[in-house]
Amino acid sequence: MPQDLFQYEKMVEAALRGVVRDALHKAAREGLRSEHHFYIGFDTRFPGVVIPDTLRARFPEEMTIVLQHQFWDLDVSEEGFSVTLSFQKQLERLVVPLAAVRSFADPSVKFELIFAMPEGMAPAAGLPTPIAAPAKAEKAAAEKTTAEVVALDSFRKR
Repeated sequence: MPQDLFQYEKMVEAALRGVVRDALHKAAREGLRSEHHFYIGFDTRFPGVVIPDTLRARFPEEMTIVLQHQFWDLDVSEEGFSVTLSFQKQLERLVVPLAAVRSFADPSVKFELIFAMPEGMAPAAGLPTPIAAPAKAEKAAAEKTTAEVVALDSFRKR
């Protein structure tokens, strides 16, 4: 089989991370309208991730945040994003490189992206635990719906 000199897998992953960046950029610029909200799972061990030590102790491998009603100062760059969230009534600033993002979902439109772990990193055990949850009724509705999952593994050669 010929060698992939174009590295298509990397191109596809970069393009899909661009979708995450663009959605976050639009939310930062215009706010989240209608029922849109984001679940963002990321690897807390990834270089460049900045989170408080208390959160790192609770989520040593992966955590999921929800951007919905209460988030502040969302700032998006080519490389990542930063946002202020409330944890136990304490405002905390998080910095997340886009390369650390493992999953991105907007349940309001049944959209989800799952990213592969970078080579050399072990996958986090279990599923990510949301630490900022939507209202109970919305959470129940989200559990009843299914999202279209686009996994990069389906594009990879085996």
